Amino acid sequence: MSANDIKTAVKEISSLFVDGVWRPGSEQQASEDLNPLTGEVYAFVAQASAQDVKDAIEAAYRAREGWRNKLASEKEAILIKAADVVAARTDELRDVIIEESGSVFGKAMFEISYCVDLLRVAAGLVRQVTGETLPMTMPGQLGMTVRQPLGVIAGIAPFNAPFLLAMKKVAFALAAGNTFVLKPSEYTSVIGLKIASIFEEAGLPAGVLNVIPGPSEMVGEILMSDPRVKMVTFTGSTRVGRLLAAQAGKNLKRLTLEMGGKNPFIILNDADLDYAVDAAAFGIYFHQGQVCMASSRIIVEAGLFDSFCTKFAAKAKSLKTGDPHDPSTIVGPLIRESQCAVINEHVRDAVAKGAKLLCGGKHEGALYAPTVLAEVTPEMKVYGEESFGPITSVIRAADSEDALRIANDTSYGLSSAVMTNDLQKAFDLALRLEAGMVHINNCTVADEPHVPFGGVKSSGVGREGGHASMDEMTELKWITTQLGKRGFPF
Repeated sequence: MSANDIKTAVKEISSLFVDGVWRPGSEQQASEDLNPLTGEVYAFVAQASAQDVKDAIEAAYRAREGWRNKLASEKEAILIKAADVVAARTDELRDVIIEESGSVFGKAMFEISYCVDLLRVAAGLVRQVTGETLPMTMPGQLGMTVRQPLGVIAGIAPFNAPFLLAMKKVAFALAAGNTFVLKPSEYTSVIGLKIASIFEEAGLPAGVLNVIPGPSEMVGEILMSDPRVKMVTFTGSTRVGRLLAAQAGKNLKRLTLEMGGKNPFIILNDADLDYAVDAAAFGIYFHQGQVCMASSRIIVEAGLFDSFCTKFAAKAKSLKTGDPHDPSTIVGPLIRESQCAVINEHVRDAVAKGAKLLCGGKHEGALYAPTVLAEVTPEMKVYGEESFGPITSVIRAADSEDALRIANDTSYGLSSAVMTNDLQKAFDLALRLEAGMVHINNCTVADEPHVPFGGVKSSGVGREGGHASMDEMTELKWITTQLGKRGFPF
């Protein structure tokens, strides 16, 4: 679609943000950005050409020394100002998140409040990019390490938490002294561009942040191959993450990957049943299950299995599905109606192989009813494949050791949870669960700006958040100083 065909009836007409300037794509192309609930065009978004991507990298590269050498107080001030801008623009940002990503009201508000905290945490870390002194064997020698910015970092953000996950990449990269090129999801480009406008209002110098919506394959290829981009941070599917990892290896580029999950929520016989039901419902139905941390495998010890299934199915049926603008709505639309076909196939296959459909299994447009499958077994597709929707598998375990075996029986390893009043057993399982994160007496969905967020196995490489991001996004350098003259053997 040509930019000349853009209609002013849509709510947003968005441009690229390159080197501090809002501009159309150099090839005058724009794409339709759809409202997930209605399927109607929400926005027309300018699409970057290959030249636009290169221009964004060049702008970030030119700006890198100036930003790196900014005083810590200046970087802090901009990040704190950005937090204030986000807070002041809450209503605007909330509406974009709801209409562009299908987030329900409460989830959109959570993203915004999280990002206010995130920017303040990042500001606080500006002065904590520190090294250490090291004792040396050589007489009269002092050793130290320093952390220095990598230079240009690129981020590829997903659609499911488009504001939070893109902002997390940008804020910590800037705090560490890097410049940034952001590629938002093609489904949620407008909120990615709002991040540019936030930092523009906060006084960020031109070129330090560039936002380039565009075709994923083309943009990704350029970001991965350009030697000026020192690191790429990606959140998205495991399939795409594997492709990026192969390219990173070929080009010896630093990479962090936060990918899929098939997250186990273990509930043991001594757990509080009502609390377990509430935690499991939040863990899977938050944002329609379109969360990498979703509690998509609920593993229940045999003594509690039947009563849990009964109460959990009743809870799922009670959740309001519908318009995400309504604050009482719990389950809104999937990002696209086409995802319903994936879930339908998982339900069909599971039932055909002996699973019990306790509720759900149907949809109206992109609104998929909260769905519960019980007695799920390994030969069913839903046992191991991501559904990325409001559907979960309830799996029977003979005891805690069997629950652990089932939990680890997956190629993924992002988040996990254990619900029990036996603290000894809880920590024993936590240490043996093959996951980057374990939550005791909580569900699998949890995140805070300062924690090391990430997974193992096919769920990811590296960590995001707080000091973990600062370590990933800087280069560690060893420096020695010889006091007096060193004696050499020849």
